[in-house]
Amino acid sequence: MFKEINEYINHCVRLSEDELDVFNRYLKPKHVPKKTFLLMEGEICNFEAFIIKGCIKTYFIDDNGFETILTFATENWWVSDVSSFSDQKPSKMFIETLEDCDLLLIDANVKEELLQKVPLLERAFRLMLQRHLAVYQERLFGYVALSAQERYEIFLEKYPHIPQRVPQHLIASYLGISPEFLSRIRKRSLKK
Repeated sequence: MFKEINEYINHCVRLSEDELDVFNRYLKPKHVPKKTFLLMEGEICNFEAFIIKGCIKTYFIDDNGFETILTFATENWWVSDVSSFSDQKPSKMFIETLEDCDLLLIDANVKEELLQKVPLLERAFRLMLQRHLAVYQERLFGYVALSAQERYEIFLEKYPHIPQRVPQHLIASYLGISPEFLSRIRKRSLKK
């Protein structure tokens, strides 16, 4: 069960077997059925979750009631509301499973204790946070500077497994376009 997360951590820092054992003891395995909210707007996010199996979406609902997808997270990804988790303030987003998921969770109330027991994890979590920030910055740049066609092509290139697992209307929301416009883009791409 811990094989994937230990490999993931060891790509960031090299932990000894003893350190990995301590780390693993702080992780809580959890099976979560499809269409389950892990977090709702207004709640405080008290977890960081590593996905062993499954697909999760993070999103917010705008003033007009439209759902805007922020991320899709699948195997070997972390999911959380970083702002709510670190500042212990109410979340502005939702985290919901799209498939049955097997997760490993770290609770906010024990993370500091874990980092004190295994100081190298501080570096690992910092590196992970930097990578996630880079992904968000790239996404923001694409949203502002690229056409919908270009955003779709980059999405397919970076996440080729997502379209088989996620409904088209959610991909359209992620890209910031209507499902109908995404359908036209897909038809044009098929003709090329």
